[in-house]
Order: sequence, then C-alpha cells, then structure tokens
Amino acid sequence: MPSQTTPEPTALSDSVLCQTDRGIALLTLNRPDKLNALNYELIERLGALLDRLERDDSVRAIVLTGGGDKAFSSGADISGFATSVRQGAPAALREFVQPGQRLTARIETFPKPIIAAVNGLAYGGGSEIVEACPLAIASERAQFCKAEISLGFAPPFGGSQRLPRLIGRKRALRMILTGEPISAWKARDFGLINEVVPHERLYEEAFQLARVIAEKSPLAVAACLSSVTRGINVPIDEGLAIEANYFARMVPTRDIEEGISAWLDKRPPRFTGT
Repeated sequence: MPSQTTPEPTALSDSVLCQTDRGIALLTLNRPDKLNALNYELIERLGALLDRLERDDSVRAIVLTGGGDKAFSSGADISGFATSVRQGAPAALREFVQPGQRLTARIETFPKPIIAAVNGLAYGGGSEIVEACPLAIASERAQFCKAEISLGFAPPFGGSQRLPRLIGRKRALRMILTGEPISAWKARDFGLINEVVPHERLYEEAFQLARVIAEKSPLAVAACLSSVTRGINVPIDEGLAIEANYFARMVPTRDIEEGISAWLDKRPPRFTGT
C-alpha cells in the first residue's frame, strides 16, 4: 500500500471500502462528508466485510481507517438513530445499541489482527471501535472523545466497559463524564493506542505493523488474540487455563513444528496456517 495522507481503495463506492494487497486488507469507513458517522448501513456493511475477510485465508491482517482527512469516525449518526430512540427503549436497544455492541464485540474477538489507523477525530462510537481493536496507531492530528454525555446518554457500544479496562477507572470516568477530548499523545500515554506517528506516515506505519504480524503463523496469531481477549477479564487461574488450552491446540499443527524446526536450523520459518 502506498504511503500517503489518504488511502485510495479501489472498491466500488460504498459506506465501507475494502482493498486487499499482499495479505493485508484495508477497510475504510467511507462517509467523509459526515465525518464517517456510524449509521445502520455502515455498521451492517462493516460486519459483513469482516465476515468475508475472516473466511479469506489469504488475508492475514486488517487495517481499519476513516475516509477523508478529518475523521476516523465522529461516532454514531445521531440523525439516523434519533427515530429509533424516540420510539422507546425496546426499539432503541434493538436498532441502535445491539448492532453497535455486536460490531465492537466482533472487532474485539476477530481471529485476525485489526489495526486501527486513526487519521483524525475518534469520537463516541468511533472511539469505541478503536477501544475494541487489538492494536491502534494514530496520526498526530487524532483526537479521542467520549461525546455521548453531551447528548444525554452513556456510551452504548461498549465504551463504558472497555475504556476503564484499557486506561483505568478514573481516567475513563473523566473522559466519559466530561466529554472532553484528549490528544493522540495523551491517548498513547493512557494506553488507548499503541503509538503516535506523523500524519503523512500513518498508513505506512500501520501497514508495516500489519506486515510484521502477517509473517507469523496465522494459527498462533489467532491463538494469541483469543487467549488475551478471553483471559484479560477473568481471574489469573482461569486465564492460565485459557492460555494452556490455546497452546495445546497448537501442538498438533504444522506451524508449531515449522517454527521449532526453523529456529533449530537457524532459518526463517515458512508458516502455512495448518
């Protein structure tokens, strides 16, 4: 993928664009005129693309970003969801909250690494997507904000649960209760993202990280992702049992034999995902 300010996916115009290159998929939230706000169509489209990419064995890692040069995502498209909210709690939960929670849970538990390339504002639901991604690199221009409080509700797409686990209860509550934005550097210091890079190098850095991971055993990568995600919120004894289970699953695979043999032979491993 080229190093440039804005990626140029080759897919047909849609609410989410998908482009693949040498085992890396680029997903671009494509509503730049709406700051990539999350409407029904975008949430459904992103989920469907993740389903497709999970089944595609040639894809080893995913970079997720926002279209345009201003926003990763400004959050939920309130004008679109207002009708559901005004219909009452059952409709709001069914049409607004549950699809958003399913999407962030899907991202969090996805068996291939999803790297958020945060190119601008990540507000509300946009921040919740970043929180769900296992890895995130941000442009120096990025900002993060839990804006829901200013709209009269609590974070509905998992943000009230994931953010405190990522950055700590008091830091998370400061963000959630005030709606104050934080810079990319503060997000990095808090542990919300991995690193901050110059804006013009964002995609280069994100794809470089994706390529490093893509060279590893896809089975081992999936085991690492699942082991960490499942174990992080359980007591240590349960977490160790989860870890042991995923290791046991790797023992009969060709990839573990290849990895050990390559190390003993002092050569690069050639993983096949079997």
